[in-house]
Amino acid sequence: MSGTALLSTPLARLHQELGARMVPFAGYSMPVQYPSGLMTEHLHVREHAGLFDVSHMGQLRVSGPQAASALESLMPVDVVGLGLGKQRYGLLLNDAGGIIDDLMFFREANDSFFLIVNGACKVGDIAHLREKIGARCTIETLPEHGLLALQGPQAAAALTRLVPEAAQLVFMNGIRADWQGTPLFITRSGYTGEDGFEISVPGERAEALARALLAEPEVKPIGLGARNSLRLEAGLCLYGNDIDA
Repeated sequence: MSGTALLSTPLARLHQELGARMVPFAGYSMPVQYPSGLMTEHLHVREHAGLFDVSHMGQLRVSGPQAASALESLMPVDVVGLGLGKQRYGLLLNDAGGIIDDLMFFREANDSFFLIVNGACKVGDIAHLREKIGARCTIETLPEHGLLALQGPQAAAALTRLVPEAAQLVFMNGIRADWQGTPLFITRSGYTGEDGFEISVPGERAEALARALLAEPEVKPIGLGARNSLRLEAGLCLYGNDIDA
C-alpha cells in the first residue's frame, strides 16, 4: 500500500479512544492489540467474550434465479441445496482449481445469497464473480456496512440482552433483527473456534452497537493479533498463509 492512504473502518474513533495499536492490514488501518496485550485478549475470548472489528472484510449479495447454480459453478460445495436461513463455508476457485479465497455464504432467499469474503481478497473476488457469473445474476457490494464479530463462551449471554432474537440461533444459522431501530444481519458463526456471532450493521450505527456490546460485563475489545492466534489454535486457515492459488 506504499503511497496509498489507508482506509478506516466505522470504528476508527473507538479504537483510538480504547488505546489500540493500529497497523496496516488489507489496505485498512486496523487494531492489532489493545493495552491489555495479545495474550490477555486471547484468553479473554476463550473464557468470556471478545469483540472484533472485521469491517475490512467484503460483504456482498449475489441474487437472481440462477444465483445458486452460478455460485456452485465456482465453489466445490453444495450451494443449491443450502436451506433458507443457513450458512456454509466455501472456497472460491480459479479455472485451474486453485483457491482464490475462502468465504462464508448465507441463503437469505431462494434466489439471494449474502457473502462475506476476506478483506485482502475482496477486490479480486468481486472482479472474478462479475467476470464468471455476472451475466447470470446480480452482484451487489455493501461497502457502507460494518461487520462485528462477538466471540467466546459468553457471547450469547451478552448479545441476547441487546437482541433477544439472537437466542434462537444455532451454529451456522442467521436472522435479520432490529436493535434500537437499526437493522442487523446476525449469523451464529465466527473464526476463533468459539461460540459466537458475526453482525452486519449499517456503518453509521456500527460504533453505537460496538459501544453497547462493550458495555456488557463479559465483553472486551480484541485486536487482529489475538484473532490470528485464536484461529491458529483452532486449526482454521488464513488465506495467503495456509491456503492460496
